[in-house]
Order: sequence, then structure tokens, then C-alpha cells
Amino acid sequence: MTTSLAQRLHHTAYVTKDQEATRAFYEDILGFPLVATWSEADELFGAERVYCHTFFGLADGSALAFFQFANKEDQELFDPELLPSPFRHIALKVDADAQAELQRRLEAAAWAPETTFVLEHGYCRSLYTTDPNGMVLEFTVDVPQAESINLDRSADAHETLARWLAGDHTSNNTYR
Repeated sequence: MTTSLAQRLHHTAYVTKDQEATRAFYEDILGFPLVATWSEADELFGAERVYCHTFFGLADGSALAFFQFANKEDQELFDPELLPSPFRHIALKVDADAQAELQRRLEAAAWAPETTFVLEHGYCRSLYTTDPNGMVLEFTVDVPQAESINLDRSADAHETLARWLAGDHTSNNTYR
């Protein structure tokens, strides 16, 4: 097995149309602390861009980061409208108590009940919701046998991908 040179996720970045709504959701509802805010002006991609860059901390030291641009044209350029898709999302590992607490907080805030749901994947249990930007978040609790399952999927990862690309789309999720 090859080891990655990357140590952990530092941050993942997105564009927001409303830094305050984003802050209120991540900090006030979910409890992810605002750990840094950068107010910046840089020469980027052929023009001076003025923007605010916020970071919301996760327990391992990584962060979710969001940009908002002062100039409407920059905002439109760097934040194109994307069709909503449940397959474009952030998945964060939590334990069962944290997942229950997040679900409680979302319900207490009456946050997006039409897009908040739980899905049992067999190898994990996931709580899904959307943020103020329409981005899907997944809070995932691994099943107790996750380590064994991960070893199985690691052992046949290349073989399964080759099989799938060749047209054999037989499911290998026997854990549901």
C-alpha cells in the first residue's frame, strides 16, 4: 500500500454570497468556531481582487474556508451557479454522539428540514443537510467494523475500478 505524502486536509475552500449567513450556520448552529478571517486585496488572474476569506475549524486542525468578493463582477466570475447535486458535497467524520447533537441543533434551528435526512450506507451512517450556499454537508459515523471494510475495499480498489470501467457495474456493497 502506498502512503500519501499529504498529512491531512488543511482546508477546503468555497465561495459564499453571504459571509454572515455562512458564519451563523457554521458557528452558531453547527458549533464550528470561526478560527480566522482574512480581509485581502491581491493581484490575481489579471486584476486586483478584494475579498474576505473565513476559516471554520475542525477538531483535527483542518478547516472549511469561504471566500466572498467585494466586487460584484468578481463574485459572479468565481461563484458560477452550479446545479444542485447530492453527489457534490463535503463529508465530515463524526462520532455517534456528535451526529446526534448536530441533528438536534439543526432541528432546533429549524434548519432546512426538506434537505436534512439520514442515510444508512452499510459501511457508515450519514446525516445530510445543506448550508446557506446550497452546499450539501454529510456528517458520517463509521460502523464498528469500518477498519475491516476499509481493508477489503483497499485490497480490491484497482480491480473493482477496472471492472466497473469495463462495464461490469455489479455492486460490491454487501454491508447494507
